[in-house]
Amino acid sequence: MKRFHKHITSSLIAGIIAILPAAGLIITIGYLESTISSSGLSKLPFYFPGFGILAAIIFIYSIGLVVTTFIGKWIWKRVDSILNKLPVLGILYQTLKQIMGYGEGADAIFYEAVLVPSRDIQSEEIGLVTGKISDEKGNVKLVIFLPSVPNPASGRMVIMNRELVKPLAMPVHETLKALVSLGKTDIDIKSLQTIK
Repeated sequence: MKRFHKHITSSLIAGIIAILPAAGLIITIGYLESTISSSGLSKLPFYFPGFGILAAIIFIYSIGLVVTTFIGKWIWKRVDSILNKLPVLGILYQTLKQIMGYGEGADAIFYEAVLVPSRDIQSEEIGLVTGKISDEKGNVKLVIFLPSVPNPASGRMVIMNRELVKPLAMPVHETLKALVSLGKTDIDIKSLQTIK
């Protein structure tokens, strides 16, 4: 019964992680499209079907532009702090941040990005550290999730000695972004060098 419960739980979590970004985007676009088409804006001469989708794209781009500037980052930290403090919704917000790789501290789902030797030992894979365990001799081993590309919601779990992996000077959320985009992100190559 425990195995069945664990299977159901892990499948539900994996499903949520897989559909969360796409569902959020579809809901946002659908909401904007229905709001705009049911408002007085639909009577304007420049309105056309799909105007809501175009507005959603411009809105998402604008938010991305704002949060990547100095002032935008400062504003986003304030908004983030307020959202974290909301009763009930704050917990949901923190959980979504954890899933997307923006969690911080020991409670984060993934708290470090590492390079792991691949099965053929001739290349390396990007892994996300989820925990640490000690064997019977007291040696610390890392529990590492090796995500699939481009869907990091699936992958495999490995347990490795700390000495066999190389920590990356790259935040977890940037690592997830690189995985989803198949490495086609604007990441400074210095951030991919391992920490000495």
